[in-house]
Amino acid sequence: MSSGRCPDCGTQLSSTRLSCPVCNRLVHREELERIAAAAGAAREKGEAREEIVLWRRALELLPPETAQSRTIAERVSELSPIVESEPEETEEKKHAALKWAGVGGVALLAWKLKSVLAFLITKGKFLLAGLTKSGTFFSMLLSLGVYWTAFGWQFALGLVVSIYIHEMGHVAALHRLGIRASAPMFLPGIGAVVRMEQYPVDAREDARVGLAGPLWGLGAAVVAYVVFLATAAPIWGAIARVGAWINLFNLLPVWQLDGGRGFRALARSERYVVTALLLGLWLYAGEGLLVLLVLAAAFRTWTTEPSPNGDRMALGQFVVLLVALTALSVLDVPV
Repeated sequence: MSSGRCPDCGTQLSSTRLSCPVCNRLVHREELERIAAAAGAAREKGEAREEIVLWRRALELLPPETAQSRTIAERVSELSPIVESEPEETEEKKHAALKWAGVGGVALLAWKLKSVLAFLITKGKFLLAGLTKSGTFFSMLLSLGVYWTAFGWQFALGLVVSIYIHEMGHVAALHRLGIRASAPMFLPGIGAVVRMEQYPVDAREDARVGLAGPLWGLGAAVVAYVVFLATAAPIWGAIARVGAWINLFNLLPVWQLDGGRGFRALARSERYVVTALLLGLWLYAGEGLLVLLVLAAAFRTWTTEPSPNGDRMALGQFVVLLVALTALSVLDVPV
């Protein structure tokens, strides 16, 4: 529709319109038809990842209040868990094939070691790929300089890398679900952000994306703690403790913080579990931040509408994150 007019009624259309205000003709009707045909072909081939990417593109071209948009969003919700589980299913099939083929224990162990190595290489490549974006790299250097001035270069570098890994966890989850997003952009003194170009279609997807950051951040804190145990260098203990504290703060179930996005997917009973766990952790560890999390969780549990079906995976991730991050955030680090 290069002329800027509706082909059906001739109404002048702005560049942001998705439908004609007079005759309701879809502005991108031809493109939507092409996308629908391609998505149908992908569905016939069983290519869920390709199909979900196509349908997300279609959602960008449709007014959100239309029946077509709601139907496509429902299809994306159906595809999302399928796409998310594909790597695990593939691994299970390979593992089962080896077992049924009568491969011995040594071969199975070798396969597992190979799988772990492949996982580490893949994630390492993914983390390095984020640094190829100029915006990420230079904003990261700027943050490093700010933290260096305040805390010294070693702690500053550890803190910046920890934040970067946290944000790349979000990027990895978005990529896995077929959602376009930018690379991380650092905001000195605040942290970093990832700008989504498309958005999750339901609370379940939002929880996966939101909690992926703290999960990867936990991994970074654990690695720092392991190095601390191996070297007894206090700087590594400090990096582990502060990194854990930052990720624990991000689990606050409010606004657009990671915890808020994960909390949306929980049923009321699951929210009670998280609130009770937070209270128990505060009584045990005495970490002041947990008081804020308890109050926020209780408020959200009693005042906001819970998910009707709940999300056991999100609940499990909450439990693991809260316990592990609390333990790391109260580490006794020698000076």
